[in-house]
Amino acid sequence: MGKLIVIEGLDGSGKSTQLELLPKALKERGIDCKSVSFPDYESDSSALVKMYLGGQFGTKPDDVNAYASSVFYTVDRFASFKKNWGEYYNNGGIIISGRYTTSNAVHQTSKLKKEEWKDFLDWLYDFEYNKVSIPKPDKVIFLDMPIEVSQKLLSQRYNGDEEKKDIHESDTSYLSKCREAANFTANYSDWTVISCAKNGEARSVQDIAKDILEEVMKVL
Repeated sequence: MGKLIVIEGLDGSGKSTQLELLPKALKERGIDCKSVSFPDYESDSSALVKMYLGGQFGTKPDDVNAYASSVFYTVDRFASFKKNWGEYYNNGGIIISGRYTTSNAVHQTSKLKKEEWKDFLDWLYDFEYNKVSIPKPDKVIFLDMPIEVSQKLLSQRYNGDEEKKDIHESDTSYLSKCREAANFTANYSDWTVISCAKNGEARSVQDIAKDILEEVMKVL
């Protein structure tokens, strides 16, 4: 089997940027890898995810319960694994993934009462890694960005047009719950947490990339 490295974080944490930089850094060191990102919006498998995020099942994240929402994303990941990268991974390839099962662990856990978090995570990991049989990550790196900083970055991304944010990105109360759930999940799941802000401002992309590469090389 290959290696699966996941870069995780809340909206506005810089995942997409780091997903571009990490493969380049690895290839400069002679390490071949393949990048994937979730949801796979170019695939039909993400149809339910797009309907959910677009508010067709309700305009608030809580309008769809944690278990139902999770299944939408699971289907997308399963299709991607079977169609796009499973053979490469099974032949020893290194996969760098932006988001994964880990996103459900963060976003969907936050919909539940705290006393239900552990049971949900146990269900989620068993469902995806054992029942559905998609690969379990060898390393998860969580990019921790304070909500107030990530909101500034999201506003810059959309040039100040708040209507471009999806139902997750626009709900700061929900995102705050997600960050709390993420801290619990990271500790429970043994993730590596990298702080992406200092003194209320985002750290430089290069500094964060350096920290990520250092952690990934420990696995490879």
